[in-house]
Order: sequence, then C-alpha cells, then structure tokens
Amino acid sequence: MVVLVRRRVMGCLIWLGLSLAGVMDTAASSQAVDQSNVIIVGGDHNYPPYEFINEEGEPDGYNTDLTRAIAEVMGIDVEIRLGNWAEIRELLETGEIDVVQGMAYSPERAELYDFAPPHAIVHQSVFARKGQASITDLQELRGKEVIVQERGVMHDLMLQNDVGAQLFPAEAHADALRMLASGKHDYALVANLPGLYLGRELELSNIEPVGRTFGARRYGYSVVKGNEELLAQFSEGLAILKNTGRQQAIYDRWLGPLEKSGVAWKKIGQGAAVVSAVLLLVLGGIVIWNRMLTREVARRAQELQFQQQKLIQADKMTSLGVLVSGVAHEINNPCSLVLMNLSMLKEVLRDSEEAYEAFYQQHGDFVLGHLPYSRMRKEIPSMLEDISSGAQRIRRIVDDLRDFARQGPVDLSESVDLNEVVAAAIRLVDSTIRKSTDHFRLRYDESAPRFRGSAQKIEQVVINLIVNACQALDSRDKAISVTTQYEAVKGLLRLEVRDEGRGIEPENLSRLSDPFFTTNREQGGMGLGLSVSLSIVQEHGGTLDYDSEPGKGTRAVLSLPINPGTLPNEQ
Repeated sequence: MVVLVRRRVMGCLIWLGLSLAGVMDTAASSQAVDQSNVIIVGGDHNYPPYEFINEEGEPDGYNTDLTRAIAEVMGIDVEIRLGNWAEIRELLETGEIDVVQGMAYSPERAELYDFAPPHAIVHQSVFARKGQASITDLQELRGKEVIVQERGVMHDLMLQNDVGAQLFPAEAHADALRMLASGKHDYALVANLPGLYLGRELELSNIEPVGRTFGARRYGYSVVKGNEELLAQFSEGLAILKNTGRQQAIYDRWLGPLEKSGVAWKKIGQGAAVVSAVLLLVLGGIVIWNRMLTREVARRAQELQFQQQKLIQADKMTSLGVLVSGVAHEINNPCSLVLMNLSMLKEVLRDSEEAYEAFYQQHGDFVLGHLPYSRMRKEIPSMLEDISSGAQRIRRIVDDLRDFARQGPVDLSESVDLNEVVAAAIRLVDSTIRKSTDHFRLRYDESAPRFRGSAQKIEQVVINLIVNACQALDSRDKAISVTTQYEAVKGLLRLEVRDEGRGIEPENLSRLSDPFFTTNREQGGMGLGLSVSLSIVQEHGGTLDYDSEPGKGTRAVLSLPINPGTLPNEQ
C-alpha cells in the first residue's frame, strides 16, 4: 500500500514537472515571437533637429516623434536606435536594422534602397570661417580641403562628380563644424538647417554659410531593396498623419520656430513691468520737478522736455521690439512653408516637363492655367524663381526689422561692418527711397575695416540721414547718393549721404542738431532725429558734419574713428 502511494505521488510530480516545462517553453516561444515582431528603426545620433540623442540619453527630434506617431496609428512595435551614420547604413544593408527614419534621396542611392514619400526637404550649404570667399558652385571647391559627413549624401555626391576637392570625412555634422571652427581645412559641406542649429547650440560664432543653399533633397524613410511591404506600412502611416494634421503639428514643433527666443515670454513680461514702473517713477519725478521750475528758466524746461521725448521714444521702441519679435515669428513660418513647397513644385515641374512636351509635340498647343502651353512653359520657371526671391526678400526684411527694434543695454564693443549696417538700413527704408527718387546711387569701399561700436545705434543714424535726404527732394528726378570711404592715413571711416534737394539756409546749418529744431514741421517732423543721431555719433567718438547750399542740395558726412591696431582688411 505504501509502495502504491509512493508511485502515485511520483507520477503526480513527474506530470507537474512536465506541465511546468511546457508552460515555460510556451512563454519563451511567445517572447521570441513578440521580439521578432519589433521593427528596428535606425537614424543619425547627432543630426538635430531631425534626430539626435537628448540630454537624458534618449532618441529625440522630428524624425523620432514621427516614427513613434506612425507606430501608434499603425499598431506596430518599433525600437529606435541612433548611432554613427556610416555604421547605421552598414547595419541597414546587413539587415540588423529594418528601416532608416531619415535618408536623403539620390538616384545613386535609389539603386540600393527603396524610399517612402518624403516628410521633409533638406537643403545643403557650404560653411566657412568668416571672411572666406563665397561658393556659388561646387566646382569652385576644386583644390580645396572640404569636410563632409562620412557616407552622407554630400560625401556620395562629391565622390561621384569627382570635383577635385580633397575630402576629409567626419563622423557627424557637429564634428565637421567643430573642425572648421578650430581652423582646420577650408570648407564644410553639411545640411543647412542642422548646420545652423548646431552652430548656434555649440556657439561657433566664427563660421557661417557662404553662398546660397543648393542640392534640395527629398528626405524620408528608406529600406533596402525588396522590403516594399515594410516600407508600405510606414508610407501608409505617414499618409494618415498628414491627413489628420499630426505630421504638420510635429513639423511645426521642431522645424517651425527656427530661432530660439533670446528671452522667455515670462521674463519679458517681468522686464516690461519693471521698465514701466521705472518709467512711471521717472515721469512722476519729471512732473514734480517741472512744478518747481519757474517760467524764467526756459532753457532748462526745454531740456527736460527733450529728455521726456527720449523716454517716450524708448518706451515705444521696447513695445515695438516685442511686437516685431512676434510678427517675425508669424511671418517666417509661412515663408518657410512657401520655400519648402516651392522646392517640391520645381521638382514636380521638372518631372512633368517631358510628358507635357510629348503631348504638345503630338497634339499641338493646349491650354494650361488659362494660357497656351507654348507660353506657360517659358513663364512657369521664371514665376517660381520670382516667388522664391520674394519669399527670401520678405525673410531678410523681417530679420532686419527685428534686429533694428531689438532692445538692450548699449554695447559699444561690437565688431561692426559699416557696409553691412548701411545695407541693412537701406533695406528698411527701401520703400521711402523708391517713392522719393528714381536716381539712387550706392557705392561701398570694400577695403573699409570693421570698427568697435553698436551696429544698431549706427543703423539708426544712417536711417535718419537717408530719410532726411528723401524728404528734401522736390521731385523724383533729383538724385540721392550714399558712399562709404576709408581714409587709412587719418584712421577714419566716412559715410556720405548727398541729395539734390532744397538745401538749407546758412543760418540754419549750425542748428540742425539742436533739439526740436526742424525745417519739416509741416510734415510732422519733431526735430529729434538729428539731435539723437549726434549724441549716438559722439558716444562712438565720431563727428557729424553738414554742407549745404540752398537750391543745390545737402551733403551729410558721418566720420568714425578706427581703434588703434585695426587693420584695413580685418574681417
């Protein structure tokens, strides 16, 4: 009986062990199946704002958020791995990575990979240290030392075209820009937006993009040839995100605001409150002080009134700075969208030209956009270029206006290029110039060195001089000329603004810089512009002189000293 019980107990234990083993095998098999269903998505570990490793050591960026959103809407499991770009491409080709979330398209790459519809357009730029010559064509890099990202699209392009440059591969865009900033090699070929982003984040202030952007490339998901089923899942997910607006929201978050705000809005509000309180205290003090003044002290009362006007003007400029910053952001966003879509439209036009031309040759002329095709095929390319030029001009004007309105403590230690200041001032008053004269002449002295001062303050002086010249003209047939000149012997930079206007009476010449004196009172002039300009020039150790003859025009000359040791060719 005891033996029988023992046998039954042993049988139960054996059955229980076999059952547990089966459960463990089933769990391991399930785990293996689940692991096999995870899609490995690769990308560059240092390609902001598209994809990068953040401060917490996690994948981040536009591409990464897009991949996670696609995985959510398609119900798939993904694992994102970011690393060295050359190694990521090798892992994709060997099958250790299933899909790359951001790769620029090229015909050569299309022989190795399949590409989904693009989710961005990436432009390339040539970066150089400040003062180096601009590059307008890749052929101009012949004989130069050029840094490229290893196995990046520009590395491939330079090797295929055999430009004749000496190439120095770098692991990432950040490494390429650091090498260039440290004085190594001549140029760096990197993507425009990541280059600007990294230059700002790494504070590489001595490098800048030279020439215009080029090589617009479609940028999106890619797989090795033959993996169309996997690529179709990401293409379908991307289409869903586009139709629901989520892709645009992700794009706006990462690529819309291209510049960081220098000060948080909360801090701006606090600063504005402090400034307002200070202004109220100052204005209250002025009111109390005015009550204590007697009528006989006319000169002192006039000085106080002048100071009050300057405070009001400063308050207006503070408000204008906040307004312009917001407006610039709102304008730059649609401008970026226009430029991005414009690149796509140009490619659509190029891809469809052959079909249009074949139809034209076979069936004759036809209507396209309410006009004959024979005319539109010549007009459309120039129309697209006009749109691109107009959008770029809008962006430049907004940037100039934002810089002019920016408020802060006066810093006279900036390195300032007078020619650049004059160019920015002319862009801001371009409409006033075009309304006033048909004969505007501009000549720069390219040998003029930089000087120490405040670019914003000197720009205010230049604007005042040009606007005064425009107001002095009686007709559009009269001319205005603006000239910069460097007198090396005297160590002086000069700006001359000459007009063929009404001129100024001799007795009024000495009063031009007096507060509240103006010859344009009927046109709303306050007589503060030239007075403020003179104080700015004197802060810089310079002079502001006038030479005029009634009926023959006026010549205004701004002279600024060059600091000792500054070379004429210093950049």
